[in-house]
Amino acid sequence: MKKKVVILGGSGIGMIAASIIAKQSDIEVLGFLNDYIEVGQFVGKYLKFKVLGKSECISEYLNDDNVSFFIAYVGLLSEKDAYEKVISLKIQSEKFISIIDSTSIIPHGFCSVGNGVLFAPLSQLSTDTTISDNCMLLPNSFVGHDSFLDRFAHLATNAVVGANVHVGKAVHIGSNATIKEKIHIGDYSVIGIGSVVVRDVPENVIVAGNPARILRYKD
Repeated sequence: MKKKVVILGGSGIGMIAASIIAKQSDIEVLGFLNDYIEVGQFVGKYLKFKVLGKSECISEYLNDDNVSFFIAYVGLLSEKDAYEKVISLKIQSEKFISIIDSTSIIPHGFCSVGNGVLFAPLSQLSTDTTISDNCMLLPNSFVGHDSFLDRFAHLATNAVVGANVHVGKAVHIGSNATIKEKIHIGDYSVIGIGSVVVRDVPENVIVAGNPARILRYKD
């Protein structure tokens, strides 16, 4: 029997996850839970997946041992809200499925990877990295040695995190951004596209530029 996956979210990250699952013969996407698309409608432009209900409908699937979950939320300007929504769903860690493309590079035995992660094509970890539950690494992203990604952090395409970096909860690192070694990025912050981060970033801010500077505090 195939393992069933319910994806919470919509197009974008959700469909990237679905496309990786589609290459695995023992797993299939049962459908999406989405708070904005009507039940019975579809997610996806070409290959389509049915919307099963809203996020609160998750209770219908939590007790099914054959169903796992993947969180495909990315808050961008509301990372804290997205993170708190993930926590409020009260999904046990072991019910999350990790979606790992076969071309990603993971030094098995030399790092710690949580549950419910997404490793897109050509994403890469170095040694002694720690990746917490629900983190996402999009194509060609890289995490340097001895770095730590807290829960629900996400790296967009071609983002590079240097060595000994601490990335806080629900941080979004934009495409082509580079984080210098030994940097601390506070929870819920956003690193803009193409930014070069050379100093610590406080919690809940948006930074951008080269070198990156605070554009505004989000609260």
